[in-house]
Amino acid sequence: MSSDLPCYKVLVIDDSNTIRRSAEIFLKQGGHEVLLAEDGFDALSKINDFEPDVIFCDILMPRLDGYQTCAIIKKNVKYSATPVVMLSSKDGVFDKARGRMVGSQDYLTKPFTKDQLLQAVRQYAGAQPKESQ
Repeated sequence: MSSDLPCYKVLVIDDSNTIRRSAEIFLKQGGHEVLLAEDGFDALSKINDFEPDVIFCDILMPRLDGYQTCAIIKKNVKYSATPVVMLSSKDGVFDKARGRMVGSQDYLTKPFTKDQLLQAVRQYAGAQPKESQ
């Protein structure tokens, strides 16, 4: 790899195909490995195999919303330290506070830019100690 930037494993959970695809394109352009999930159940079934460094999670999803998904992830000892960044089309104080209550590190308002997404990965995944090294 010619880049001196670290490559992180990023899980993107969103029920919108458009959001998942744009996040995937932005993250891959940033040199990261990306796994997509279309809802909380999908994410929970994939997370153990993928072991992401950072997770982007939409708030409004069918079946299992982003808050529930984040809370379940954070209750798992293996992933309690994994940063979760909530995604929402609303920029509400209540949503941000509720996200913090379930353990999310930050909040990005959709539509996000490539820079916002990559900055969040650098900020949160970069702060995580890598157990495999």
